Parts: sequence; structure tokens; C-alpha cells
Amino acid sequence: MLETWRWFGPDDPVTCSHIRQAGADGVVTALHDMAPGEVWHPADIVARKAAIEDAGLVWSVVESIPVHPAIKLGDDRAQLYIDAWIETMRNLAAAGISVICYNFMPVVDWTRTELRHPTHRGGLALRFDPVEFAAYDLFILRRAGAETEYADDITAAAEARFASMNEDGRQRLESTIIAGLPGSDLSHGREDIRAAIAEYDGLGAAGLRANLIAFLEQVAPAAEACGARVCLHPDDPPFSIFGLPRVVSTGADYGAVFEAVPSLANGITLCAGSMGSRPDNDVVDIAGTFAPRIHFAHLRNVTIEPSGAFFEDDHLEGGVDMVALISVLLKEEARRRAEGRADRVIPMRPDHGHLLLDDIGKQTNPGYSAIGRLKGLAELRGVARAVSSLSAM
Repeated sequence: MLETWRWFGPDDPVTCSHIRQAGADGVVTALHDMAPGEVWHPADIVARKAAIEDAGLVWSVVESIPVHPAIKLGDDRAQLYIDAWIETMRNLAAAGISVICYNFMPVVDWTRTELRHPTHRGGLALRFDPVEFAAYDLFILRRAGAETEYADDITAAAEARFASMNEDGRQRLESTIIAGLPGSDLSHGREDIRAAIAEYDGLGAAGLRANLIAFLEQVAPAAEACGARVCLHPDDPPFSIFGLPRVVSTGADYGAVFEAVPSLANGITLCAGSMGSRPDNDVVDIAGTFAPRIHFAHLRNVTIEPSGAFFEDDHLEGGVDMVALISVLLKEEARRRAEGRADRVIPMRPDHGHLLLDDIGKQTNPGYSAIGRLKGLAELRGVARAVSSLSAM
């Protein structure tokens, strides 16, 4: 596997020099100052690529080209923004950057309710608590219709949780949920998020899936023609929040998308943590089922608590058997080599990481501090080396 590292550009406190010291060879990044729907111009792409190469690294994966809400909604502006997305993809491919990650989550990107959850070893982790989320949705956001979507016990627990928070706690919860986490295409105020959610009223999962398929029916052949591979990131968390539809949460969801658009250019970003946040997802089995379509891998782990909350655990802990998962990826690489596929090496990155040591006192992008990912990458590298060595015996 190609070891890569997510980088948020020149303003990222984790620099390209840090990435090289961590041992990664590839960079996963985007032109983060571009708004959803804007075309990335060739000169800007080439300039960013040159800066990465000057640092001794390679721009290996684009994460992400944001999908404009008009495409997800399927409204009368959708074609305009599909054309723009394809033009950006072609510009990237012309610069030699062919692996493109994207997601199809409505309104909000990956969502947590806590960014500094204490771990048993003293570091700080990301966590999602469904009761805290319900407390926000029901009693802070006061989203129309939310009261009909929660079980009575969750509503009661959420009301008690809300009552126990002071104003600072309520503001912190709100900023954690909607303040525009890294990779998010929107940063909302309270009125804005209500309005953005309301746009999806009546669309449902079937409508959102149809809009995803309509998007891919144009993107996949264009990707084939320019030598690109697009890889769809799963929903995070992989279940409905804010009453919004989710269509990339399970293996069956991916199966429906690939059946509708069978091109191998239409692939998956295998995010072990996102898929592993849902108890009925067997991540290793999903990886084996869709191995030929894995164009990119996010390797992280989560532990699901009895309450349904989950937190991001050490990379080799949690509910996903990381040794088995890496074995699937290495086996797929061997199959591709034997087949003569040009994409025989799968880029992977250590996804997220605990806040550790002196990173705890630094300004960092949530989940993307240096030391926690350095630790995760070292662990994953060790597993991959051991699996490869044992397979060769």
C-alpha cells in the first residue's frame, strides 16, 4: 500500500516536512479555498502539485472535490454543477492526479458531538453520542418535526442532558456539530442549517440515491475517458442525522450504486471507521466484496459503546479487525499485480488520530493532529509489513 497523509494546504499546522518525517510518501489534499461548484483551474492544480513535489512528496489522492448541494437535490442547477465537477476532474487527471475521493452526505460532513473525549491512556479522541446529538437537534436547533423522529427514551435522556448543560456547554456542542469541520462544504449558523435541512424535505433515500446515480452516470464514463478513478466515501456516521437521507451507509448501499453504474472507475473509499460505526456492518467482509473497486483506504477504528455512542479508538483497537482488513487490501494488490492493473498499489492513510503529548495544547484540525496520526501510521505500517512477510513464508 502507498502510505499517504491528509494535508489541508499551506495553512495546515502539520507541514509537508512533518509528513515526510512521519514516513509517508503521498499527500491527500485539495484546493480547500475553492467553493463547491467552482472549477479548479489547471494553473492552480499544477502550482499545488509542484509545492508538494518540492517538499519531496507526491500528490496521490484528491480529497475531495465537493459535490454541490444542487446535485444532491437534483434541482434545475444540477447539470451545471455536474459539468463543473467533471471539468475539475479532467483538469486533475491531466496533471497526473487520478484518484478522487468525494462524499454524498447532505448538509453536513462527518459529524461528532465531542472533539476532546478523554481516553483511558490520557489522550483525547473524537466521539459521537446520540443523546447529545438529540439534545442539540431537539432543544437547541429545534428542528421542525424532530420530535417525531426519536424514541421516547432518547428524548427523555436528551432533555435531561440539555438541562444539565450551561450556556457555554450548549454553544460548544453546537460549534462541534455545525461549525464546519475539515472537509465540510458548509459552515452553518442555526437558521442556515434549518433552511438547508428543509431543502431535503420529501426527497428521501430513494430520491437521494437516484440523484447520486444520475451524477455517476455522467462522471464514470468521463473518468474512464480521462484515466481517473472516483471513490465514494461512506456516510459518517452511517445512519440518518437531522432526519436527512443516507444512501452510502452499508454494503448493500454500495452494491446498489455499483449495480446501477458498473464501471470500475466508479469505486469506493474504504473508510473503516465510518463503516465500523454501525454494528451491522462487517467491514472486512465489505472490503472483500468490493476489493476490486477500492481505490483508496482510510484506516481508523472505533469502539461502539452499549448506549450506541462511539469513539475513535487506537488504530489497532476497536471493532474492526485491522489485521484482517489489511490482509484483504494486500491480497487485492497482489491480484491486481497479477492482472496487470495500473492501479495495483492502493493508497491508504491513517485516518484521524488521538490528540497526544504536546499536540494537546496546540491549534490543530480536529482529528488531524500530527502525533496521533504518526502513531497510527507506524502501527498500520507494522501490520502491513508483518502480513506481507508471513504471506511470503
